Amino acid sequence: MAGTYAQLVENHSLPRTAAFFDLDKTVIAKSSTLTFSKSFYQGGLINRRAVLRTAYAQFVFLAGGADHDQMERMREYLSALCKGWNVQQVKEIVAETLHDLIDPIIYDEAASLIEEHHTAGRDVVIVSTSGAEVVEPIGELLGADRVVATRMVVGDDGCFTGEVEYYAYGPTKAEAIRELAESEGYDLSRCYAYSDSITDVPMLESVGHPYAVNPDRGLRREATTRDWPILVFNRPVRLKQRLPALSMPPRPALVAAAAVGAAAATAGLVWYASRRRSAAQTAAAQVIAQSAQAIDRFTRI
Repeated sequence: MAGTYAQLVENHSLPRTAAFFDLDKTVIAKSSTLTFSKSFYQGGLINRRAVLRTAYAQFVFLAGGADHDQMERMREYLSALCKGWNVQQVKEIVAETLHDLIDPIIYDEAASLIEEHHTAGRDVVIVSTSGAEVVEPIGELLGADRVVATRMVVGDDGCFTGEVEYYAYGPTKAEAIRELAESEGYDLSRCYAYSDSITDVPMLESVGHPYAVNPDRGLRREATTRDWPILVFNRPVRLKQRLPALSMPPRPALVAAAAVGAAAATAGLVWYASRRRSAAQTAAAQVIAQSAQAIDRFTRI
């Protein structure tokens, strides 16, 4: 990697070190969980109303970030939504649509940093609030060494119960990092961390080299106060374009090809607009259509 970001990573061989990356709006340009909403609809896991609701949540997330209360409401909503989902079906849907939905929204700058950290002999760890069934395949796509993600309770029938076993959020991210440091021998004072959200301050302050990436207003203020470097990632690019020889894992044929190239948020918003039946609905649809355009501009899809 050439340019500004190449200068951020120093080469240290001993002791062991790692780079910890938040996922949403840090490595990829959207919410990883919400991006799959249309695919889950195509697979029969959610209805159209849920597609619309997740589209709205995606817009709020992209437009202004999500504070603690919003994240808690989102957690409660998604936990209730996935209750009864067959875990194997979820994994197959994610595998089927991973490259169509996630590959195009990976930041080139983040991919370059991941490569540079690996070149420096540093482990790369994705630390995300999204569910493990979504985050683990994305981590594999990115070449991450480890993944820390939210885990849902799975019943004897192989379906989600709606309960959360482990919530990777806020202070729990920092706890997970410290536990990894103890088990893997990382020197946290020489480790790196990257995030966009004020809720990840505990994670950032647990390492010696914290970076605010596309920070929300809260994190920007915190980073300025603490003199943390602020990075701007704005070039989503397909990994296959960067690495033409990249081998892609096989993809099971579960979800129809109609999902190819479709952003979940935009699809939900367009669906709602097409179903307006009253003057009030027409006005709402116009607002939603404008939101869809804003999402397109933000994510450059």
